[in-house]
Amino acid sequence: MHSGALFHGLSAVERAHLRELTTLFLRQKSLSGAQGLEVTTEMALAVAAQACVPILKLGLDYYEGWVEIIIYPGAFRVARNSADEAGVVSLQEQDLSGESWTRGPVILSWDDVAFDLGASRPGQNVVVHEFAHKLDMLNGDANGMPPLHSDMVRQQWTEALSRAFQHLQQQLEHHYPPDINPYAATNPAEFFAVVSEYFFTDPHRLMQRYPAVYEQLMLFYRQDPMQRAGSEQSE
Repeated sequence: MHSGALFHGLSAVERAHLRELTTLFLRQKSLSGAQGLEVTTEMALAVAAQACVPILKLGLDYYEGWVEIIIYPGAFRVARNSADEAGVVSLQEQDLSGESWTRGPVILSWDDVAFDLGASRPGQNVVVHEFAHKLDMLNGDANGMPPLHSDMVRQQWTEALSRAFQHLQQQLEHHYPPDINPYAATNPAEFFAVVSEYFFTDPHRLMQRYPAVYEQLMLFYRQDPMQRAGSEQSE
């Protein structure tokens, strides 16, 4: 089972710990299919293993406070009322590959999860993306500021991510090729989720484009995927 670069370079000890975490995760969480989808053991394992990579050094407590994961066969359509600056409310429909609710479920499209397992899409992993939102929400709302460790400096986090976020927005405004997936420019919460995807599946690009962001994510996740990628190449 491969998920792009997600499991690459994990040591034997890390793999053993990931298996243990995955087992515990499946005991604590409820995975169910929507629209008639039957969630097999293999599907549940695929989701759980990917979800546990970001918390490999943090522990399952980081996913406390909710239990449900709902898996759709493919992208699912949601309709939302949204208000513009003039206060005009309109109904917007969009197709999503994943969604996270504060203190509620994580919703995933199996098509997208399976694609991430079978193909290498550097910088893209729907499970990492949605579970990064869950980490972000530990402080309440998703705002790009997960609870930082005591050895981290809030100002350094804010500066690193804000500067990169603004830089990406400027690239898009001036029609320059974006450094990373332009979806990251949506808001700070999406920026954190997208850079987390890059951190775990395309660390070289993130380090090259936004080294200060990489450093902050390394401190937060307590992992260094660049080092893993390097050790894998030298084997």
